[in-house]
Amino acid sequence: MRIIKLNATDSTNRFLRNLSLETPVKDFTTVVTSDQTQGRGQMGTSWQSQPSQNLTCSVYKQFGVIRFEDQFKISMAISLAIVKALERLNIPKLSIKWPNDILSANKKVCGVLIENVIKQNRIESSIIGIGLNVNQVKFDNLPQASSLKSITGVHYNLDEVLQIILDQIKTELAFVEKESSAIKEIYESYLFRKEKPSTFEKAEGLFSGIIKGVSNEGLLKVMVEDQILETFDLKTIKLLY
Repeated sequence: MRIIKLNATDSTNRFLRNLSLETPVKDFTTVVTSDQTQGRGQMGTSWQSQPSQNLTCSVYKQFGVIRFEDQFKISMAISLAIVKALERLNIPKLSIKWPNDILSANKKVCGVLIENVIKQNRIESSIIGIGLNVNQVKFDNLPQASSLKSITGVHYNLDEVLQIILDQIKTELAFVEKESSAIKEIYESYLFRKEKPSTFEKAEGLFSGIIKGVSNEGLLKVMVEDQILETFDLKTIKLLY
């Protein structure tokens, strides 16, 4: 496994994508930086991180048999890999806030941004960006953010945390390529606020519902009024908590 360490870069996803366009990149090549200046999250949001305090990295993964319509399996696998890595570090009350934010109790500790290269209706490769709050303890104007150190009081070695996560990613992605059907069931068992009454926001306003799971395509399944099961994509719904 090749690990490229950078003192600073605008985005590890962008760095790795540009590298893959210039030269062949080996499977599981990982770019990690001490200072990511323009980190991105889902839906174009920014990812704030203090230099040298957190884990900001991107992993390159080649695929051969994953169909375009099965791409959410990759997201589920990465979410589970991070959760299981954090379980190894004894982080409590872990859950996955759909689609792939990692929470401890109700505080976000990790975000994921996956960018897929699609050819002939198959996922050729993915660049998996991970931002994990590790040793940072102050988060200005981010009341729902936390870090491993804030939760446990332990100061972590970033290289050791990275290796644990990479080991778990390898394990979980192996199940994806073997067409395992268990991954969705395990993912849903960690789903934040599953089977609990919750409030959501969409363009028309607020509404109440109960998260029941996810579809094979990664849409969120919510039971709304009159026991009607509806599905939503990330662009149309926000869970308020």
